[in-house]
Amino acid sequence: MCPGKRMEQPSPDVLHYKDKELVSSLLLQLNHLRKERILTDVVLCCGDTELACHRNVLVSSSPYFHAMFCSSFQESVQPRVVLRGMPPEVLSTVVDYVYTGAANITADLALPLMQAASMLQYGRLFEACSAFLQTQLGAENCLDMLRLAEALHCGSLRERAREVTARCFPAVAASDDFPEISLAELTDVLGDDRLCAGEEQVFETVLAWVRHNAPARSGALHGLFSKLRLRHVHPTYLVQFMAGEPLVRASPLCLELIEAAQRLLFSIGAAPCPSVIDDMWDSPRREACHEALVLVGGRKNGQQTSREALLFDEVTQQWQSLAKLPVRLYRASYACVQGVLYVLGGLVVSTGSRVGTPSDAVYTLSLKTNQWRAAEPMLAPHYAHQSVSHMHFLFTLGGLAVDGQLSGTVERYNTMFNQWETMAPMPSPVLHPAVAAHDQRIYVIGGEDAEQNPVRMIQVYHMARNLWCKIETRMVKNVCAPAAVIDDKIYIVGGYTRRTIAYDTKANRFVKCESMKDRRMHHSATAINNKLYVTGGRYINNHDVIKDSDGFDCYDPESDAWSSKGKLPYRLFDHGSVPLIGVSAGKSFTS
Repeated sequence: MCPGKRMEQPSPDVLHYKDKELVSSLLLQLNHLRKERILTDVVLCCGDTELACHRNVLVSSSPYFHAMFCSSFQESVQPRVVLRGMPPEVLSTVVDYVYTGAANITADLALPLMQAASMLQYGRLFEACSAFLQTQLGAENCLDMLRLAEALHCGSLRERAREVTARCFPAVAASDDFPEISLAELTDVLGDDRLCAGEEQVFETVLAWVRHNAPARSGALHGLFSKLRLRHVHPTYLVQFMAGEPLVRASPLCLELIEAAQRLLFSIGAAPCPSVIDDMWDSPRREACHEALVLVGGRKNGQQTSREALLFDEVTQQWQSLAKLPVRLYRASYACVQGVLYVLGGLVVSTGSRVGTPSDAVYTLSLKTNQWRAAEPMLAPHYAHQSVSHMHFLFTLGGLAVDGQLSGTVERYNTMFNQWETMAPMPSPVLHPAVAAHDQRIYVIGGEDAEQNPVRMIQVYHMARNLWCKIETRMVKNVCAPAAVIDDKIYIVGGYTRRTIAYDTKANRFVKCESMKDRRMHHSATAINNKLYVTGGRYINNHDVIKDSDGFDCYDPESDAWSSKGKLPYRLFDHGSVPLIGVSAGKSFTS
């Protein structure tokens, strides 16, 4: 090889050439030939419309035409082929699509064009019509579209129509067409987990449908009734309306479901679920029942006790203001039952005053009305106490009495019958423990005694037996640390420390979790959708100075990791946070 010269690359044996312009222009040329009737060999007819075409183009574009022209059918040799039942404008659109790959789909044309595309086996045109019809869906036509999708075996349109039907259920149920839907259609709609309606409204809709033709439809009531999620029906409605409805009382199977639900709702020590209600009782909530985080009360921006109530919607990732508390309450307790927020006791604080008066008052807030109401007061005033809920019961535990002395009192409130009663007191009264309810038991973990010494103990209250037991453990040393339950574990977060631990109630042991970023106390923790949300509180910075927090953090047990959810609208501590269930009906919560 000569110096300074590069080796030449060997010449290829084959050049793979592809003329892209030929492929793109071929259909245009064929369409020009069609319009000029050059080399056309068949005429497609419908009504007065006649369109000359090339058999080979039609055969290449559709299995339908392939079978027609490449078999022993008589159309294979006929110069004219009549396509019956097809509007002329639809045939013109189909032929234009075959020769150009383009079609103008309008509201008037979409349905017959989709039917033609289905018959002639133009799959992509069929899906294009489906996509267009999906954009036109609303409460007024979703049932018709659902039937169309079933008739044409169009999965994409059927799924979208079902979604709109579920999302717009109140409007759909109020439409003139709804009473005429079939039993199969109604059963399918009621079984959709995305249904945006409360169970009470679903029940009323079922009754209206049955009453529309009671002689023929009464026998279907049980099957429809079994689609209700009775777990999410308020006990008052269940007893006073559902159980008293004549159509329900005339059905032994419906009564069996009602009685099983009543036993589960009204008895703390209920027997295992009968098979008749198993699936319904354990079924997941409907998509409409969003579990939202609600913050209420507390000390705002380190100044005064707040009357604010805030709701965080995970869908929009936004905070929304709810109705303000009627009075300023400091160191109250908070719980929720059947989608209703309860604020119990606390110190009533007058504007400009730092001294409060112990209260026995109970206030409730429902997302349905966004209005505060007064409920039956507690048996005695309490503040710095704890409250938890189970079924339709509320329990308040401990705290400080009117004389400022540490109390071990336990009171139970029956929200169904609006009654308070005294239960067995705590063996060892404690202040600022971590409290959680799980599996018919209340766990009071740690806290401090009257001399402000940490209590290394778990106190367990058995609801059905009204009995307490104590478990001594060196793993417990928490004060002003909230608790929340996920699965069978009680998560205890912070309390003058960064530590997060989980108490496994089944194994009776503690599991260490990833620690928080800051030492936190007087904060709040709530479990929503199997994640732990920690809000506000006070923290100790690197200079050992206590600061108020506007932090909003999330702990995921699956990954054992913390993440920030941003900031609260203001700094907040000694507040309440609860997971409150509301029916969104396809819209955001009321702000």
